[in-house]
Amino acid sequence: MLKAAYSPYTLNFNFKALTSRGALPVKDTFFIKIWDECSPNKFGLGECAIFKGLSKEDNPDYEQTLHNLCKSINRADEVDIGNWSSIKFGLETALNDFENGCLHTPFPGEFANGEKSITINGLVWMGSIEEMLQRAQRKLLEGFHCIKFKIGAEDFEQEIKLLEQIRKKFPPELIEIRLDANGAFTPKNALSRLDRLAPLSIHSIEQPIAVGKWESMANICESSPIPVALDEELIGTHSIIEKEQMLDFIKPSFVILKPSLCGGFIEAKEWIDTAVQREIGWWATSALESNVGLNAIAQWVANFGIGMPQGLGTGGLYTNNISSPLVLNNDKLFYDISKGWIFPELQWIIPE
Repeated sequence: MLKAAYSPYTLNFNFKALTSRGALPVKDTFFIKIWDECSPNKFGLGECAIFKGLSKEDNPDYEQTLHNLCKSINRADEVDIGNWSSIKFGLETALNDFENGCLHTPFPGEFANGEKSITINGLVWMGSIEEMLQRAQRKLLEGFHCIKFKIGAEDFEQEIKLLEQIRKKFPPELIEIRLDANGAFTPKNALSRLDRLAPLSIHSIEQPIAVGKWESMANICESSPIPVALDEELIGTHSIIEKEQMLDFIKPSFVILKPSLCGGFIEAKEWIDTAVQREIGWWATSALESNVGLNAIAQWVANFGIGMPQGLGTGGLYTNNISSPLVLNNDKLFYDISKGWIFPELQWIIPE
């Protein structure tokens, strides 16, 4: 009979992680493991990567829901997670890992075998203009050819000047620039700002305005000189009908898939299928998961035969991340099978 347990874990940022919603000092997460009671030392592992401040799951019932899930598994009761996206993400990872030999390969394939790499974009976090310029220059020196800038925290005029400096030094054939506004623009100023950004040859801009404003977002997508990608807009939309209605109404150029936020891997695949049917592009992005969650997303997305750079992290955000075989070489993410996983002492809770 299958058994389940979970453990809370706090990840500490190694820098001031500034977003349009404020600074993030730490990132709380949970690990979940699944095993056969006859072999307790061999288990599948996943990460229930709640995103406090962004996810609708950020409420006091979260840990109790995870506790009840593990209790249901341990009692062989029927399991109903509802729409708890990050818990689905963790459970799907743990079950897939268990079914594939408990070797941290929830999605076996060429990437997990160390035979294939994933091209990723470099991420420049919000900060002062000087900080963002230094971070951008560092990404360029590290070998990235696609860089995403989070904008919206500083004065827009200053951010324009920063991007102009980058583009003047590095033309589009050398560097692809993506932008993520995290909803910082308004329906009134979005198009004028996009018009000013357009001469800089921007690949795309994620979530220019806040979620839930479908009519305004549709107008922006129709008129924007820069391709628009939906990101946070996808969070909380679960049924196929709702997915189809959103994409048919807004008509974005791209959708950005964060499996821990948009329903887990099964629902993320539904988003892909729905988008591809409408000739809407897509790529996957991590959402501050530990290396456990990042590894699952990387293995999953690599099996799609992707072409464009993915928005995956590098595992280097935290001082106490889980040591893993994930290795970055320039802008290529690898799974080095010669390296192992090293975990800290985790406090497992086994609900009875």
